[in-house]
This record gives sequence, C-alpha cells and structure tokens, in this order.
Amino acid sequence: MSREKMITLYCEGTPNPLKISIALEELGLKYNVRAIKIFEHEQKEQWFLDINPNGRIPAIVDTDESGYDLKIWESGAILQYLVDRYDKDHKISYPHGSKEYWQMTSWLFWQVSGLGPMQGQANHFKMAAFGDYPYALNRYVNETRRLYRTMDKALADNPSGYLVGDHLTIADIAIWPWTTAYKYSGLSQIDEFPHVKDWMYRLLARPGFEKGRNVPNPHIYLQLNELPDEELKKVGRERSGWIREAMKRDAE
Repeated sequence: MSREKMITLYCEGTPNPLKISIALEELGLKYNVRAIKIFEHEQKEQWFLDINPNGRIPAIVDTDESGYDLKIWESGAILQYLVDRYDKDHKISYPHGSKEYWQMTSWLFWQVSGLGPMQGQANHFKMAAFGDYPYALNRYVNETRRLYRTMDKALADNPSGYLVGDHLTIADIAIWPWTTAYKYSGLSQIDEFPHVKDWMYRLLARPGFEKGRNVPNPHIYLQLNELPDEELKKVGRERSGWIREAMKRDAE
C-alpha cells in the first residue's frame, strides 16, 4: 500500500517560514518539515534550487491531482495556494471575489511588499550591519513605525479585532511573525501600538499559532524582546558574519 503523500515544508524559524507552519496548523493539515540550515547556506545547494530557484525559504512541495510534484515558493504565494486548495470552509480566508477576499489580499500584499521588506532592512541596519548608518536606520525604522501605525488604526476600526471581517485570515497570519520581532527591528517597545499588541497576544493564545510558531525550532523572537539592548545587539552581531558571507556569495 502506498504511503499517503503530504506537503513538505522547507523552512527555518524566521518570520516568513513561520507564516506557513502557522497556516498549516490552523488548517489542520498534515505535513512534513525539512529544516534548512541557512547558516550553512543549504538553501543555495542545487537540490534546493531545484525547488526554489531563488534560493530562499520558505518553499513547499505538494502533489497535484495527477500525483506530480508541485513546487511553490514565496510565502505569499504559498498562503494563497493553501487557502485556494485546502480552505474550502474558509477557516482562514473568505470566498473568492467577496469584499473581504480583496481586503484580505490587500493586507497580504501590504505585508509581503511593505512590512516585511521595511522591517527586514530595519533589523539589518539595527542589529547586523557593521558601522553606523544613521540615514538608513532612520529610514527603515521610521517606515516600520508608520506601517505599524497603519495596522494599529485598522485593528482599532474593526470591532472583531482581526484585520479583515469577523475572523482570522492569511492576512493576520502573514503579519504576525514579523510583529513578534518588533524590537529586533528597532522598535523599542510595542505599547505605542496598543491594538497591535492586543492582537498579537490574542493570536498567540490560539493553538495553531502556538504550535506553528515553534516549527522547526522553538520560537525566539518574543524572548528577544525582553533582552536589554546590548544583549540583543550581541545576538545580531553573532549573525552578521553569516550575512556578510551570504552577500559575498550572492554578488559572485
């Protein structure tokens, strides 16, 4: 008897892959996990490039209706795929074409094109870059703060406490892992955004978030928020050598 085929998630415990593990848990789907050793540049090995030619995580491999491998990469694309194929009851989505569907899609793209890139650059210049780059740091931290304000207002305006409609969607899921890393990205505290803070901890209480955030390793970002600035900076410096090496590889 053939074994049941399941989705394989290629990931590490950073914000973008955590979106996918949380979504999989919220949907109650069975899946395999293949942890990628990003500090050893495993994502640049040919076997992984055959899955994701861009050499980044996350990626998934599923099977299509004919039993052939289906390789999907980029976190936003994966989230859309999961709800299109598996969320027929709209547990974490809305019916295609509805007003809520397009609002959800707007917030999803807001995250992948705005919050993620801006916050990612903020944490690079705050935690990992050698030297002082005040213009870059101010640019990205201030833009991150503006994006948090945008989200805080949207949450304040929605009585349900979710970004869209009356229940959780992939928009909330896409944004949540990044908000847990707020201090690592140069925001000294979250109290400036009370509705974001309340939303973040309410979602943390969901079993799907609790389980999904700890794939493939225990979630670290909420604990990092408790560290004094110097200790947090030390964590960033420990990763900076890997980042410089990756930049050199990518430039070749």
